[in-house]
Amino acid sequence: MAEKMIENNRVTVIGEIISGFSFSHEVFGEGFYMVDVAVSRLSDQADIVPLMVSERLLDVEHDYKGQTIEAIGQFRSYNRHEGTRNRLVLSIFVREISFLEEFTDYTKTNQIFLDGFICKPPIYRKTPLGREIADILLAVNRPYGKSDYIPCICWGRNARYAASFAVGTRIRIWGRVQSREYTKKLSETEAEKRIAYEVSVSKLEMANDAPPV
Repeated sequence: MAEKMIENNRVTVIGEIISGFSFSHEVFGEGFYMVDVAVSRLSDQADIVPLMVSERLLDVEHDYKGQTIEAIGQFRSYNRHEGTRNRLVLSIFVREISFLEEFTDYTKTNQIFLDGFICKPPIYRKTPLGREIADILLAVNRPYGKSDYIPCICWGRNARYAASFAVGTRIRIWGRVQSREYTKKLSETEAEKRIAYEVSVSKLEMANDAPPV
């Protein structure tokens, strides 16, 4: 059952480690650590993607900065309490990791598949230049009654299609994990820069075997 559940949330990223490891938490004596990876896009930009790695997968005391890795796992979320509010924190939970000596195929640096349920009404809008966008929040089931809540962004005709989804609709999506910097206003005089993570959708379909869009 657990292995079947994992199939609904699969992500692979290939990129360069750009930070050291910082301790996140411990479960049954197993320590988990965060590390940032720069994942190149086809453009000159890169997404800065956080990985959550077990100390049993590799030596977290070692400095791997500058090395290229391939990480395979799941895109996961948890709520972090900040004062009176909860903040959705996203990272890639790594199940397999390997180091690459050489890598040239940048079309395969960042791939994700999710199979889940719409859990908030989609938000459809247009940019000032007329580009169509739809934001959806996908609940992806995990074993033992847990779920991950993954923000996804759709474009163009995918956005029009996604705008029609009702809460509870089961869909499948393919795309990539992307990072986006924004400014969070804390008070009238304070603001801070933060990074949001979401899935940029390249293909989606309803899970009743409808043809992909």
